[in-house]
Amino acid sequence: MASVQQVGQGGTEPATDISEDELYTVLANQRRRFAVHLLKRESDGALEIGEMAEQIAAWENDVEVAEITGSDRKRVYTALQQSHLPKMDDAGVVEFNKDRGIVEPTPALADMDVYMDVVEGREIPWSQYYLGLSGVASALTAAVWLGAWPFVLLPEMAWTVAIVVAFAFSAATHYYYTAEMKVGQEDEPPEL
Repeated sequence: MASVQQVGQGGTEPATDISEDELYTVLANQRRRFAVHLLKRESDGALEIGEMAEQIAAWENDVEVAEITGSDRKRVYTALQQSHLPKMDDAGVVEFNKDRGIVEPTPALADMDVYMDVVEGREIPWSQYYLGLSGVASALTAAVWLGAWPFVLLPEMAWTVAIVVAFAFSAATHYYYTAEMKVGQEDEPPEL
């Protein structure tokens, strides 16, 4: 059940925050992630469930919206209407008006910044990359401090600059990568 705050004369307003458990429940399903992506990228906020179902069916089948079949659209529409959108409404991230077929983001969804760390194939997560880079930088610093050969051939400041440049380049690359992986920022969801 969605949490609510009391407002004014007996009215209620959706809370602007959701628990981590509710957020993970919402994001645990690909269709719900696609719905979040669609709602976050919409400028006017509200979407009709039919539009949402068409776009999600297109993403799931890796085709353009004009190419989806009626059965694909109906399958997604039914799942959204009966399962996914009510669950998202209960979590407090959307307001789903089943009678009108309208889905609107709540302040909780608007305030939510979702970043997908998609790791494909032999890629490593950024956290492991930075851990490895820190290990290399520590070993290099120890070698320079101990005066080990060939590290004595360059001044200490050169090694310091090399370490700083390595971290700066990594941070810039990570920043660029994460900008593309935020839900609701691009045309397609990050996992596509």
